[in-house]
Amino acid sequence: MPTVSRRLPAQPHLDVPRRLARELLEHCRKGEREALDRIVKRHPKFKDAPEGGALAATIRLTDAQLVIAREYGFSSWAALKRRIDARSAAGALEDAIRSADRGTVVAILRTCPEMLELPVRSGNWGPPMSHAANLGQLEIIKACAELGARDYQHAFDRALLQGQLECADWLHSHGARVMPGLIMGCCETLNAAGFKFLLDRDAPLTNDRGDQLAPLAMVLETYARNPAGKHTILGWFADRGYRFPDTPAMALHRGDIASLQKHFRRDPHLLERRFTLAEIFPSECGCAENGQSGLHWTPINGTTLLHVAIDSREREIFDWLLARGSDVNARALIDGDGFGGHTPLFNAVVCGPWPDAGMARTLLEHGADRDMRASLRKFLDWIENPHWHESHNVTAREWGHTFPEEHWVNREALRLLDESP
Repeated sequence: MPTVSRRLPAQPHLDVPRRLARELLEHCRKGEREALDRIVKRHPKFKDAPEGGALAATIRLTDAQLVIAREYGFSSWAALKRRIDARSAAGALEDAIRSADRGTVVAILRTCPEMLELPVRSGNWGPPMSHAANLGQLEIIKACAELGARDYQHAFDRALLQGQLECADWLHSHGARVMPGLIMGCCETLNAAGFKFLLDRDAPLTNDRGDQLAPLAMVLETYARNPAGKHTILGWFADRGYRFPDTPAMALHRGDIASLQKHFRRDPHLLERRFTLAEIFPSECGCAENGQSGLHWTPINGTTLLHVAIDSREREIFDWLLARGSDVNARALIDGDGFGGHTPLFNAVVCGPWPDAGMARTLLEHGADRDMRASLRKFLDWIENPHWHESHNVTAREWGHTFPEEHWVNREALRLLDESP
């Protein structure tokens, strides 16, 4: 089920979400599956509703408005409306929080006290206190508390998510609680400092429903790329009795070159093997079994360890693989629809918002063919219009230049490919 995620523009106007709500209602009344899925995913009243016409007939405009508000990250349509009405104050408030201008923050909140409970930028970042916690602005947090802010728990969550431990400690000492599921944020960002903070306070290693594998699955499948943090956190899971499959893919996740070396001795063809998503994201660690595991950029299903090391930003393992003869022009498997066949260079170009082109440069130095072509298909989620993106018979350079989510493209790597050989 795709997830629609929206962000307010710098100068938002209520006419846009109003139109989106009307369109969503219209699509639901026509029985369109994607629209009904959005209702079920975001509206608590409909989470167990029957499918099809019975569901479509019960949806009202107010329901569609709530779903649109939640896609923008707000808890209600009223909160979204209040935030848009206060757009000028919100922009000035965000600037003041970021620059640690306590006086201006206090002045704005005294003039517009409703802003104390409204998200400054988005629902995830939260109201002013929580927004400041994301940025490690402890004095702003204290100022918001003095003015009556009540979002201590959300601010605590955001501080831990971002590794702002001084802020987290202050919020904890002022009433924020260590609750089941809180560890998930640190697993999402691979923030070892926040993870350790919670372990030291006996945080349960579960999500908010008590699932003990959910945090581990999050560490393996997250969009974040922080190899050192990932290795450390996985080590703490092992220390607490978690057992991992003895596979090359898990050795890569853990940054364990010694284990990879053992697998290489057992299987001299290891570097030529293609790995499925099920091997890269094992179900015994809680990962999804629906064929859509893991948040990656250029597809990694049916690829070599070299492709996966690039996607995971495992530079040390990347170098180890090349030193042992990994083929820089190895093609991914091609599926029944003709998609695949891409080389590691494709993964080095569309690889997330990382500016370092070191891996792409090394691939080229080792003979990567910039003219090799492949057809790729990638599902784009957590955007305004989730959809499949297809590129047919493209080079790595063309894959990067035509990719619709520009912040997924490594511009430095693309610049290398734009240069003459």
